[in-house]
Amino acid sequence: MKPSLVAVRMDKWLWAVRIFKTRTQAAEACRRGHVIVGSQPAKPSRHVRVGETLVIRTGEMIRTLKVLDLLEQRVSAEIARNFCDDQTPAEEYSKPRERHMTNPAFRPKGRGRPTKKDRRRLDSFL
Repeated sequence: MKPSLVAVRMDKWLWAVRIFKTRTQAAEACRRGHVIVGSQPAKPSRHVRVGETLVIRTGEMIRTLKVLDLLEQRVSAEIARNFCDDQTPAEEYSKPRERHMTNPAFRPKGRGRPTKKDRRRLDSFL
């Protein structure tokens, strides 16, 4: 029987439960202050403990996770869900979609000529 873990590094846990794609990205997010535990920014080497609530900024979303169990090795997404409780409000998940729902015909002043990609988006819109 495997002994239960007492604490795991923050960057390692965030990578193992698939919040970040690589451990380097998880460590960089911690260094930039995007991971907060108890109103304090967390360093990558800080230990995660069961019961803590993490506030993590990933792109435009601000996710809130409660640590249910500790994990050192990366596992499948299905299994990873058992190690954290996602308490993120539903409106946070719609934020990235809102950016794509904006009017593709709108171009800010001073952006120059449309690129080939912009032109294709306009053509698909019209």
